[in-house]
Amino acid sequence: MDIHDGYISMTLRLATEVDGFYLDVIERFDRDLFEALKPPVGMQIAQFTGSKKGDQVILNFTVPAKFTWRSDIIEDGHDDHRAWFVDEGIILPWPLKTWRHEHIVEHMGPNRSRIVDLMSYTCSNALITAMIRPLMLVAFHPRKSIYKQYFSQE
Repeated sequence: MDIHDGYISMTLRLATEVDGFYLDVIERFDRDLFEALKPPVGMQIAQFTGSKKGDQVILNFTVPAKFTWRSDIIEDGHDDHRAWFVDEGIILPWPLKTWRHEHIVEHMGPNRSRIVDLMSYTCSNALITAMIRPLMLVAFHPRKSIYKQYFSQE
């Protein structure tokens, strides 16, 4: 946990090794992958313009409550070892105050990559921030198996 602007910030990190060259993997972070990652019920993708700086994602949720989530892509890039893009929450449901999700694809070999989801968030108080950590883990952990299947070379 860190403190930012007077709020306690929590960071979650998930790492998943997948098949594919890292630059090819990051290019596949498109609407098809986003559709594969969404939960089976309770969420609709209202808008997805891409994964490059200036793009936007708007999600409408009906479960566990009705709300809209909007994230803007504020950064993207690559170097010889990794590629990435970062989304930042603009419209967030209670109790979230801030949201930052770094999507990083690391070069692991000629046809191997590691996808790292690095998510940081703050809530209205430290207790709530700590209490929703397990919910965030439950919500995002399925990405690991989805990534493996989506990027498999079968």
